[in-house]
Amino acid sequence: MTDLELHLLNDFQRDFPLAPAPFGVIAGRLGISEAVVLEALARLQACGKVSRVGAVFRPHSIGSSTLAALAVPAEKLDEAAQIVSSYAEVNHNYEREHRYNLWFVVAAPDETRVQEVLAEIGHRTAHQPLHLPLLEDFHIDLGFDLSRPHKGSNVRVACHIPTRQAALKPDLLIGAIQHGLPLVARPFAEVGARIGLGENEVIAGLASLAEQGVIKRLGVVVRHHELGYRANAMVVWDIPDDRVSALGQSIGSFDCVTLCYRRPRRLPAWRYNLFTMIHGRHRDEVLGLVAQLKEQCGLEDTAHEILFSSRRFKQCGAHYVASPAAERVGARCNLSASTG
Repeated sequence: MTDLELHLLNDFQRDFPLAPAPFGVIAGRLGISEAVVLEALARLQACGKVSRVGAVFRPHSIGSSTLAALAVPAEKLDEAAQIVSSYAEVNHNYEREHRYNLWFVVAAPDETRVQEVLAEIGHRTAHQPLHLPLLEDFHIDLGFDLSRPHKGSNVRVACHIPTRQAALKPDLLIGAIQHGLPLVARPFAEVGARIGLGENEVIAGLASLAEQGVIKRLGVVVRHHELGYRANAMVVWDIPDDRVSALGQSIGSFDCVTLCYRRPRRLPAWRYNLFTMIHGRHRDEVLGLVAQLKEQCGLEDTAHEILFSSRRFKQCGAHYVASPAAERVGARCNLSASTG
């Protein structure tokens, strides 16, 4: 990886310039030309290191979403994964080492459509999905520091996720940007031309969404696997309900934890209510990080499981709002069955 690529991947995951020529602003900061920045980002996107340049939305601030899982016999897994990945509403789909071996995220304009997708998947695969919607978010995603991913810890803000929120969102703009900004000199002008808005209206709309907290961050969205972090583990914990919020805040403050959420138990099938994601370059590194978490948070005797990912069947941005761009989602998704 070149120094330029590292700077683009590491330094611009957040606070993307809300200016008519944002890539020109980035180029000015780096002391290079706008054309070089655009060429480098296009190259990084083509090789899979960049998922998109665009917005990461706070869960449940728009639309509806859930984490779901299937327990599928090994000989039927590929067929089930293909069915799951065929839905535009599914943006992540992974095989993990567990009896529940297929894990996926469903995001849709509303809860009704989420339930429809889960029901259809259950019918088509002949296996009932676990439905595990987010209840509480202990880690606000601020990006992934490639220069020091596991050093120190940052305090992050916990946010309670209400069951419903007012649907006063500019769906037209969200639909136009949900799969990323075009890599052109005037991306906001191009987005506006698609939906009948002026460049300044698009910029003002994005600034408003960020101020409201609908957009968690705006910038380069990287793929961990392609950047060498190929050990991907979802660590699930059985935490007493009266302690889960405090422990979630504590665990979510560690830099090695890339996501930390409370989700419902589904007894008797599923006992765990705290979900954490940890990425590392290799399996032993992740196991070491889990051991550190257990020791530092007093979780040595807490029931938990480590679900390493085996294959990635699909990964792309969430599809919350119907738009013409939805027809091109496949081009922006990683649909190959890669390991890790």
